[in-house]
Amino acid sequence: MTTEKDKDRESGTRLDPKFDSAGLLSAVVTDDSSGDVLMVAFMNAEALQKTLDTGIAHFWSRSRQSLWKKGETSGHVQEVVEIRTDCDQDAIWIRAKPAGPACHTGRTSCFYRRIIDGKLEHVA
Repeated sequence: MTTEKDKDRESGTRLDPKFDSAGLLSAVVTDDSSGDVLMVAFMNAEALQKTLDTGIAHFWSRSRQSLWKKGETSGHVQEVVEIRTDCDQDAIWIRAKPAGPACHTGRTSCFYRRIIDGKLEHVA
């Protein structure tokens, strides 16, 4: 049953993030220039608010159980150009200007392999 709050969340103008049971949203980051997917991470309410306040992408590390500013140690920050939310506000899309590689492996994108016949193959 769709409630008035759900209708407002899906078609209104009020930001009302729908965090999961762990208090997280999925966040997809793309390069503003190329449109390439750079990474997928998670945001809690604090990470989302810091991102909105600073214009620099912040996320929640599930493994470290802590807030992290992308590029805090590497210098590879992601300057936010635009933030969008999906229809029911349980996922975020960040278009960003990356100051370096997005992946901790040093690659431009975390999506540097494709699946071919059940095996992984490196791509550009």
